[in-house]
Amino acid sequence: MEGFTPVLSSIGGVLIGLAAVALLFFNGRIAGISGILAGVLRPKRGDTRWRAVFVAGMLAGALLIAWFHPAAMRVEVDVSDPAVILAGLLVGLGTRIGNGCTSGHGVCGVGRLAPRSIVASAVFVGAAILTTYVVRHVLGGV
Repeated sequence: MEGFTPVLSSIGGVLIGLAAVALLFFNGRIAGISGILAGVLRPKRGDTRWRAVFVAGMLAGALLIAWFHPAAMRVEVDVSDPAVILAGLLVGLGTRIGNGCTSGHGVCGVGRLAPRSIVASAVFVGAAILTTYVVRHVLGGV
């Protein structure tokens, strides 16, 4: 298995968890990225600044990693551009249908033992497994 980094992955998971807990504790907000970004794109008076700062922090973190460790940002995708675009659209559609994304449901909701989030996360994982199987083994890798 290439790229298997259990220690670094665990540290990253802990940092994500701490960030989610801090946002909930200090702001009373769930760290669901799709909802946070939607609030920036459709601003509401008095509820946009923290969202913009959160998104800017995520982008700044990615830029810092790219600056100090460019290899960490290298991504190779072995599917066609149309498949990537279709996948992105389907993820966006699923986020709307599921009323949240994997960060909101999977990280925050499951951590709070919210039944809706547990079911949503199980559906996310099941859909990912099924999609991967169909794309790789039925469609031949598109």
